[in-house]
Formats: sequence, structure tokens, C-alpha cells
Amino acid sequence: MNEVLFIQPAKMSDIKSIMPIFDCARRFMSGTGNPSQWETGYPSKELIERDIQNGNLYTIVDGDEIHGVFALIAGIEPTYSSIDGTWLNDEPYAAIHRLASNGKTKGIFDTAAGYAKLLYENLRIDTHEDNNIMRYLIEKNKFQFCGTIHIDPCSDCADKDRRRLAYHWHRTQPLSIQYV
Repeated sequence: MNEVLFIQPAKMSDIKSIMPIFDCARRFMSGTGNPSQWETGYPSKELIERDIQNGNLYTIVDGDEIHGVFALIAGIEPTYSSIDGTWLNDEPYAAIHRLASNGKTKGIFDTAAGYAKLLYENLRIDTHEDNNIMRYLIEKNKFQFCGTIHIDPCSDCADKDRRRLAYHWHRTQPLSIQYV
């Protein structure tokens, strides 16, 4: 395996590699104390296909193998319009959703968040209260806890707890890029 992970837009031909990554993420979440967040097959193949069609889904690859996947969606996220708490600001943002790893390499969240931070000055993300590993990764990447949101029911979610912990990252310093 190479030392460098690359991000590229997902293609429809990637679906056969992407869906097993979500299966792996569901098993991992269930085994680490978060059994209900994606329990019934979320995200659906149709949702992932829609993400690809809309240009919102990205793969994290090493060589020819896809190790991770995430949606990065710019614009207003309807479920973020109401929060029990306060966002850092009301400026335009992008949301990170549906992040998953095949478990074969570390740094998938860091890679996705780093990429998103290069593109946007404001990022929002949410996760289930029981998803302790994701909460750790979000906070490690300097996202600030802002409150609780309530997600809309979905046809492929059995989770009765519609609450999600909401986080926000805002760039406070100009980007500094070093060329080697």
C-alpha cells in the first residue's frame, strides 16, 4: 500500500466497491457501541447513486483500491436549519455526510476533513450520540460542538433516535501552503 491517500470524485462504476464499504462501516459501528445509526442498510444504493450524479460523493483511494467514501455537499442542509444550540456563524458552508471506511487503513476521516477544509471556510457535520469514535475524530479535527439537531425520518433508517450531535468548523486563519 502507498503512503499517500488520494481523493477523487466517485463514478457510477465505483458503486460495486463503495457499497461494501458501507457494509463494513455498519458492522464496525455495531461492534463499537453504535448499533442503530445505519442499522437497516443506510445509505441506500439509490442515495449513493444520487450523490454521485450530483457530484457530491468522493472516494479515498490508494492505488486502485477505494478505502473510504464521503459526501461533501455545499449549500443549505435542511436538517441544520433548526438546532438546539448555536452554529458558529450563518455563513455559507458545506456538510460532510456518509463518511465510511473499509477498515484497511487509518486516516480516512482526517483525509476527508483536510480536503474539505481546503475547499470551504465553514464545514458542518453531525453524528449519533453513540458514535464515540466519530465524535473523537470530529473533535480531533477541530470541529466545535454546537448543539443537537433532529434529522428527518428516512425509509432506510430504523433508528428511532432522530437526534444528532452537530459540529461546526470555521477557518480562522488564512491557508498556508508549503511547496516542497
